[in-house]
Amino acid sequence: MLMPPDQVTYYQTVWNIVRQIPTGQVATYGQIATMIPPPESVNPPDYDRIAPRWVGYAMNAVSARDAQDIPWWRVINSKGGISLAEGSQSATLQRSRLESEGIIFNEKDQVDFNQCGWNGPDDDWLRENDLSKPRPLRKPPKDKPEQMNLL
Repeated sequence: MLMPPDQVTYYQTVWNIVRQIPTGQVATYGQIATMIPPPESVNPPDYDRIAPRWVGYAMNAVSARDAQDIPWWRVINSKGGISLAEGSQSATLQRSRLESEGIIFNEKDQVDFNQCGWNGPDDDWLRENDLSKPRPLRKPPKDKPEQMNLL
C-alpha cells in the first residue's frame, strides 16, 4: 500500500499533530506515525513499517499557503537530520528555520534529541483527537533512572 486509504484525513491528522510542535523542538516522521492509529484496512505490522513514509508524504504535500500554519520544518528523520536533498533550496530553508529557533546541528548535520526532541502534546489533546502517546525522543535524565524490568 503506497498511500493511506483516506489520504485527506490522514494528512490532516498529521498536520494537526505538527501544529502542536513548539518552537525550538523537533519531531520525527516515525514519532508522529506512532501517534496515529492504523487505518482499519491496514495490518498493524504493515502500518508500523509504512506509516513514517506516509507522514513524509503528508509533509511533502504542505502547500506554500499552508506553510504559514503548519511548521513543516520541525519534522526531521529518525537520525536527527533533514531528509530533503542536501543543498536543495528546501533543505537550506528547513535548516535555517530550525537554527533561527535555536536548534543546533552537530558536525554530522544532526540535532541532539535530548536538547530539542519533542515528547508530544499533552494527554488531554491526545484524547480529544483519538491519538496515542508518541514514543519520547529524549532519554530519561541520569538522576531519574528508568524503572527496572523484573520480567
